[in-house]
Amino acid sequence: MDMKDTRRILVSACLLGLCCRYDGEGKECPAVAALAEGAAVLVPVCPEQLGGLPTPRTPAEIQKDGRVVTADGRDVTEEYLRGAREAVRLAVKLGCKEAVLKARSPSCGCGEVYDGTFSGTLTKGWGCAARALRDAGLRVMTEEDLAAEKGAGGK
Repeated sequence: MDMKDTRRILVSACLLGLCCRYDGEGKECPAVAALAEGAAVLVPVCPEQLGGLPTPRTPAEIQKDGRVVTADGRDVTEEYLRGAREAVRLAVKLGCKEAVLKARSPSCGCGEVYDGTFSGTLTKGWGCAARALRDAGLRVMTEEDLAAEKGAGGK
């Protein structure tokens, strides 16, 4: 009997090394790559790109009023919300029940994001896509949560 992991997991594409981050780089994460070694089906997604933003792009942060604004003052809230909706649609269509997303991102941050001042200060909060995926019923975590879970004996 084949005991392979057949879960479908939505993952931030940058965590697989794809060059889609705001700075045009990837941020490969061994703990995420290891999920594929267990035969889980990984579904890469970049909500910012799905929302129509280019790569590279000006850094953005969530403001106290909920808007997403770039460091040069452009309001990109609609692009972030469009990307979040598309990420949810993809996850639902493909049967993903969980997501591993890039920590602290204005799209993908789970429980902690930058505070909107572009000073490197963190605050409690959820990125647009992470919140939408969580609200759609997915189990959502960051790559740091996944690594900690693996280190604590999680499967």
